[in-house]
Amino acid sequence: MGLGLRFDRFSDIQGRIEIGNVRQAGDAPGYDDGVAVVPREDWTLLSSVEADRLRPDDATPTSVVIELVAQPLPVFASDDLQGRVDAATALEPLEGRWPYRRLACTASPAGLLTSTEDSTTGHRIGLHVDNFDRLPYPARQNSRRRLCLNLGPGTRYLLVGDRDIKEICRTLGCDQDGYYPHTDDLRRYVAEGHPLRCLRIRLEPGQGYIAPTEFLPHDGSTNGEEAWSLAAFWLG
Repeated sequence: MGLGLRFDRFSDIQGRIEIGNVRQAGDAPGYDDGVAVVPREDWTLLSSVEADRLRPDDATPTSVVIELVAQPLPVFASDDLQGRVDAATALEPLEGRWPYRRLACTASPAGLLTSTEDSTTGHRIGLHVDNFDRLPYPARQNSRRRLCLNLGPGTRYLLVGDRDIKEICRTLGCDQDGYYPHTDDLRRYVAEGHPLRCLRIRLEPGQGYIAPTEFLPHDGSTNGEEAWSLAAFWLG
């Protein structure tokens, strides 16, 4: 299945999405034992030909498709973190299309190559797969998708790999019915030199995504930006 990105016209996403390669973090400070998967930062703009390859067809399940969305936001003071958190709590995302129960809010400083931390160690984990539903290999594509909205004030990015975790597990020989895919599979896949590219999708305040975060390797990023931003998440 791989990565599927829903869009109407290329002009809707032109200039907003870049693509590049990945590497393991090595001795970069703040990462998990050097094995975390991070962008190589050799970004180039996504072309119309590359975008068309990512467009899902009629047979692609909605559960594995990325959708880019937007949500009107209140006007905040630039440093108003609590106001943004309160607004996220009160939101009915996408005019009631999405469950109202918020999963989390995460404030990220500017300049992070990847943003997600392991709360037990404080180390960033790099590209990863979520595991809220804990579905095994055969049913992994049926996991719930996650909604993320950027509440600003800064710009942030969605990083997402172009190989899904089932394809990664098949390559590694971990495609047994009772197997539970894990971020460690992604790390082993990259360490063994298998191909993986990464998209970087720009999210201005009020913009967001609906994505299969238990199916596709992903993370957030604020790299190259000058302002912090708050991301709010809902599990659908």
